[in-house]
Amino acid sequence: MVVTATRAPAAPGRAMKVLLFTGLGALFFSYYWDDNFDPASLQGARVLLTGASAGVGEELAYHYARLGSHLVLTAHTEALLQKVVGNCRKLGAPKVFYIAADMASPEVPERVVQFALDKLGGLDYLVLNHLGATPAGSRSRSVQATRWLMQVNFLSYVQLTSLALPSLTDSKGSLVVVSSLLGQVPTSFSRPYSAAKFALDGFFGSLRRELDVQDVNVAITMCVLGLRDRASPAEGVRGVTRAKAAPGPKAALAVIRGGATRAPGVFYPWRFHLLCLLRGWLPHPRAWFIRQELNVTAAAAA
Repeated sequence: MVVTATRAPAAPGRAMKVLLFTGLGALFFSYYWDDNFDPASLQGARVLLTGASAGVGEELAYHYARLGSHLVLTAHTEALLQKVVGNCRKLGAPKVFYIAADMASPEVPERVVQFALDKLGGLDYLVLNHLGATPAGSRSRSVQATRWLMQVNFLSYVQLTSLALPSLTDSKGSLVVVSSLLGQVPTSFSRPYSAAKFALDGFFGSLRRELDVQDVNVAITMCVLGLRDRASPAEGVRGVTRAKAAPGPKAALAVIRGGATRAPGVFYPWRFHLLCLLRGWLPHPRAWFIRQELNVTAAAAA
């Protein structure tokens, strides 16, 4: 008697998982590679870029310079801005201006936008990238720190947008907002920072709907990025989270492609899109799951 071994049919659950991940893979491939990005469209574009002195902002400035855009750069530290401006000129930017500005001061956004309008004669892109961060720990949880973070990371974005919107409306331009995964998925030890980023998502999501209703042809691209790759503008959760920093040049290029193609959203790395989707399916993750992404020892010591 010959016994022939037969393989049990695959469980339906396994087949469903394969189909799910195959479908998600196709979706992400289409989202990131099937676009109509034309680098020539940025030649001569008038760009106001905030947070341009380091990290992703610095890399954004260099990409725009290579593509032939006219630039107004702003950040807190003048010496760093001067270095970036010099590099942009070497890379081929036809016009580069800078204005040192501290976005913690409520009167500064108006001065920055007016400077850009005077120098460039109008705007095609407003790229909001500046970042205020405080270390994780007791200081970052104080009311004063929260108020400061809301001014830098949220209210100044609102002010800059409101002031630049008439020019962007005239040029049928684009608003590009560099945000964070912490504005989509809450995590531990980042309450003030995460609150400001969630506020950005709500404000610009509502503004996009208002512009659509009013038939105003201004695009809004929300960019969800991970930790930055430079220590100077590092987010307050650096050292607490186990997540690795995203490389600045690649993240910056993803932001530029998204803005130029008027995409509603950019996720870098791409897996952040999946994390945002999972939040809807798993709104209250168990504590043991959260700890896998945290350096709890560092968090407790902060």
